[in-house]
Amino acid sequence: MTWLKEVIGTEKAIIAMCHLLPLPGDPHYDQEKGMDYVVEMARKDLLALQEGGVDSVMFSNEFSLPYLTNVKTETVAAMARVIGELKHLIKVPFGVNVLWDAKKSLDLAAATGAVFVREIFTGVYSSDFGLWNTNVGETVRHQAHLGAQNVKLIFNIVPEGAQYLAEREIESIAKSTVFNNRPDALCVSGLTAGTETNSQLLQRVKDIVPNTVVLANTGVRLHNLKEQLSIADGAVVGTTFKYEGNFENQVDQARVREFMIEVKAFRESLGLRE
Repeated sequence: MTWLKEVIGTEKAIIAMCHLLPLPGDPHYDQEKGMDYVVEMARKDLLALQEGGVDSVMFSNEFSLPYLTNVKTETVAAMARVIGELKHLIKVPFGVNVLWDAKKSLDLAAATGAVFVREIFTGVYSSDFGLWNTNVGETVRHQAHLGAQNVKLIFNIVPEGAQYLAEREIESIAKSTVFNNRPDALCVSGLTAGTETNSQLLQRVKDIVPNTVVLANTGVRLHNLKEQLSIADGAVVGTTFKYEGNFENQVDQARVREFMIEVKAFRESLGLRE
């Protein structure tokens, strides 16, 4: 049994993304509609996800494009407001992701009671956002300083829009990441949100670190969920749940329900009890 069962309530867990609209300070923030509108749209998405039957939710500033690797205070404050106002409505375990700042993600988790964080904790990358460096030793010490040792850390080792600066095979990255950092999970991603995670890549990661939770991080859809979940221990799902499967749209509860019916049937076929 993995920690997914203990923390989220099931193996082969589906972590659904609650994408927040642009926030104060972001280039595309709607000053006329303001934060009340951001909160309201997040509320609608949260309820659609929960009523559709997802196992868990992750809040992220997905529309803060282009992302920063040293996120501004106003972004974290805005995200904390959204989660704080919605807290009484959250009925499933939840996590957070402040793109792309590991320490700020932990700050938000500590403030809101999130049970996991997904981030880029390790590696140096050539990315769409410039040269991207990390300091995992400093980050986990910050976690200890916050008293957030119980927050699960999900390491994204194939970040969207970025490539490892050194030429390394995915097996090497996965194995050394697990040996050096003891992550709670590894995420394997496609090129962008909504892009299918390569199943062969996913299998290579799972094969090299069989005792670590591995998640398919992007592009899991109805047509490939059995293939992806046959390899991965769970999946992070966002774009699939939106109207017409379009990244820019709001969550479509009917799409969520249809997807989760298939997931639960697949789990039952494996003899997994929820």
